[in-house]
Parts: sequence; structure tokens; C-alpha cells
Amino acid sequence: MGRLSTHVLDTHSGRPADGVAIDLVAFDGGAERAVKSVRTNADGRTDEPLLTGALPCGVYELRFHIGDYFRRRGVALAQPAFLDVAVVRFGLAETDGHYHVPLLATPWSYSTYRGS
Repeated sequence: MGRLSTHVLDTHSGRPADGVAIDLVAFDGGAERAVKSVRTNADGRTDEPLLTGALPCGVYELRFHIGDYFRRRGVALAQPAFLDVAVVRFGLAETDGHYHVPLLATPWSYSTYRGS
């Protein structure tokens, strides 16, 4: 049984990032297909995994709308913001794998890794 999950940490303020809009997009033969849109909860996590079951192998993107999040928190951002949407493109190669793709973000930087 496979699973794709995520969470967002606001490393600018040292807390989970709540209310961040996240879009999951799949690429089928080069064309984009919207899979799911969610928001993070008070713990910076989604309420349920983004995908479960036999994971369709392929290329995906998570689009984290961090500019909106930091504006809501009252962080002074340039116009346009340096980072508005943080994009993480990754591949799913194991139909039964557990993929956890977290985002650590500030208004000026972000990083990710394959977690467990």
C-alpha cells in the first residue's frame, strides 16, 4: 500500500505553517493534470495523505502557495514577492512506496527532502 504525504514548516518563525494551499499536479505525456488541492492544518500537515493505495508511477509537482501564507502572517514582502509559489517536482517510482515530501520555507528560501 503506497502513500504520498507532506507537511510545511515555517522556518522564518519556527512553527508549523497552517492554512497553506497546496496543489498536486501529475504530468501525463507532458500534459498537466490536476490531482488534488488541499490546505495544511494547525500542525502544518494535510488531514489525510495526498495519495494512497497503488501509487501511479510518474512525475508530479507539489505547488505550495507560501506567498499567500506569509502575507496572511503579516510578513512584509516585496511586490512582487521573491517566492510566491514553491514548486517541488519529483518522481514516484514505487507503487507501494511511502513518499513524504515536506517543505521548509521562509519568504526567501525553501528546501525539501524525501522523508519517511
